[in-house]
Amino acid sequence: MTKIRLKRGDLVRVIAGKHKGEEGALLAVFSDTNRVIIERVNVIRKTQRPTQENPRGGFVEREASIHASNVQIVDPQDAELTRVAFKTTETGRKVRVSVKSGVELDG
Repeated sequence: MTKIRLKRGDLVRVIAGKHKGEEGALLAVFSDTNRVIIERVNVIRKTQRPTQENPRGGFVEREASIHASNVQIVDPQDAELTRVAFKTTETGRKVRVSVKSGVELDG
């Protein structure tokens, strides 16, 4: 199993599947199942059963997860797709960098 190099808050683009080409920020990363939830991508309608707070029930829209291999991080400098590499700074801190432009991804 490969390690997910994505973090919550990263801007990603879907590169495969039904939602190909859509962009959004990562809301959650599940490394044990290799799945991610992206803001405003793969929205489903889920039925909600009636409760005392909501006696009518109804539908609720929320994002469903997609496989992490179907997304790729967007380079913050030129808005193109890029891969993620790791680099050690002069202070000894390990940071994620964009392979394409060399810009640090960790804020």
